[in-house]
Amino acid sequence: MRQSTGERASRPAPRRLAAGLAALTLGLATGCGDSGGAAGGEGTTLDVWLMEGTNPDAEPWAEDLAAAFTRRTGATLDVQFIQWADAHDRFTTAMAGGELPDVAEIGTTWAAEFGAAGALTDLSAHIEADGLDDDLLPGLYEAARIDGATYGMPWYAGIRSLMYRADVFAEHGLSPPTTWDELRDVALRLGELEPDMIPFPVSGGSEYGLYPFVWGAGGEIAERTGDGRWRSALDEPEAVEGIEFYTSLATEDGLSVAAAETWLETDQLQSFRDGDAAMVINGNWTVNTLIAEDAAWADRLGVVPVPGRDGGLSPSFVGGSLLGEFGSDEPELAWELITMMSTGEHAATWAEQSGYFPGRQSLLEEVVRRGEPLVAPFARQLIEAGAHLPVTERYGAIQGEQIVQGMLQSILSGDATPRRAAEEAAAAMDETFDG
Repeated sequence: MRQSTGERASRPAPRRLAAGLAALTLGLATGCGDSGGAAGGEGTTLDVWLMEGTNPDAEPWAEDLAAAFTRRTGATLDVQFIQWADAHDRFTTAMAGGELPDVAEIGTTWAAEFGAAGALTDLSAHIEADGLDDDLLPGLYEAARIDGATYGMPWYAGIRSLMYRADVFAEHGLSPPTTWDELRDVALRLGELEPDMIPFPVSGGSEYGLYPFVWGAGGEIAERTGDGRWRSALDEPEAVEGIEFYTSLATEDGLSVAAAETWLETDQLQSFRDGDAAMVINGNWTVNTLIAEDAAWADRLGVVPVPGRDGGLSPSFVGGSLLGEFGSDEPELAWELITMMSTGEHAATWAEQSGYFPGRQSLLEEVVRRGEPLVAPFARQLIEAGAHLPVTERYGAIQGEQIVQGMLQSILSGDATPRRAAEEAAAAMDETFDG
């Protein structure tokens, strides 16, 4: 999912989080083997598109998958890797030319668009027949379900939580926050104790740090009306409350820096990596990035779910990818491949190599029970407080127009109040929703 764009920061070979997920292999492997399943595929080739960069060992993984698929079905795979930056245009061009793959990895925000265009096959019957629907991660599963159809099988997931400098907190006897007030208070205290650090950078170029506060205040980004249309909810009182709190950390409390007004999520992570920022909201995949570069991060880093306004958790966006079938002439073979990739030993290996979470809730619960300090908080966030973006083909256009980022930047620069900026953003979103 492209983040859908903010989700996929650079990902060097993950190791620590991979170790935390390796124990999932046994549980995942029970879902699929090399025997049984759809047979009689001799002489058939399925075209498969996968995104490049998520898994540093993707090509050997794909070779193993193809060999296992041939043993299992007799059919062969033609796997192509494509760049996320080019993928959306490549799909739309392939739709126009009738040259789509049989199976492909797609971002969650694309499911509604491609499904509405008639390019994706409804997988509901397959998922229900295999008894998978009750165990699929809600944040991914719901993003694939549009008007009763399911246009993708959850494959892997990522989520953002609160990352903080555990060594700095320990040095000063500070505890990670459990409410919004505590977040502000500990950030203010850090500003006094560590004047050379940014307590909490508020990134104006990324929408994903904002959403936990919109949702945490009881607001929504957009809502579906009774006539089936979508309308922005960013200007509703609850959403405005979350926007006001998040931006006030910079504009009123001085806990950010002026440069962060245009920062992307990658810029924010860089400030944390460089030792400049004390707390950031960022993704589970970045843990591997940090530790791969410097093993000392294993002792410097702390993670907790994004705190709720008055306790509990604030919801965070569940990113990741789905596996879609694009009207394959071999639907049974296509589903067999999707099953192997998302529920079997190949799914376990993918999770281990990429550092992402599998799309099954029961397996995430096992991660939480093991309690690994840099893994379990993200898994808990996924299970207890994962959320998805509006499930409509038009939301991708809203992201492309960077309406939410523009709203944030106008507030952070002092050009508009949170309420006024939210009203303007809501009007722009509604114009796009109306086509």
